[in-house]
Amino acid sequence: MRYSQGHKEKSRALIVDAAGRGFRKQGYGGIGVDGLAREAGVTHGAFYGHFRSKAEAFGAAVVAGLSDLRHGIETVREEHGAGWVAKFAAFYMGHKRTCDLADACNLPSLSAEIERADPAIRAAYEVELRQVMEAVALGLPEGSETERQARAWVLLSLLTGGVTLARAVPSQATSKQIAAAVESAVLMVAKGALDSQ
Repeated sequence: MRYSQGHKEKSRALIVDAAGRGFRKQGYGGIGVDGLAREAGVTHGAFYGHFRSKAEAFGAAVVAGLSDLRHGIETVREEHGAGWVAKFAAFYMGHKRTCDLADACNLPSLSAEIERADPAIRAAYEVELRQVMEAVALGLPEGSETERQARAWVLLSLLTGGVTLARAVPSQATSKQIAAAVESAVLMVAKGALDSQ
């Protein structure tokens, strides 16, 4: 039976989404093709009909997750105007810090895995990451393009590191303390307060 192009694209998107959840929750080494297919509710054959390997699915999941992050940033910028950074930081250090790991952000969840990935996946990650940075930089006030890009890198690093630390500690009090400190620092970076120091 032949499936339409739309069906194939929908099936691939379902597998990519499920792979992202599986990799974020269990890590690259913690889940195999069996688990990825099960997570997506498809057979091995269906999985291999879209991807030649687990590594290829990992690359697709990483790219999709960063693309989702960029779209999220663009949406928050459009909806909240000048106050977008505060809204985004509160969401990121709130929901993305406390949600199920499968639903977490790729940056804190998978960046360490990328270090060990093959060069093609690392290159695709860099392309997507730079687009995320550009989405942040476009929403920052004042400064040259180079200055706004530098602040965007710092902002993304603070959020990624903050979520990583806040998720790692068992104490909710410490996790909240980390989140509050990171949110505060993110706002200073967004306003360019660090540029003057």
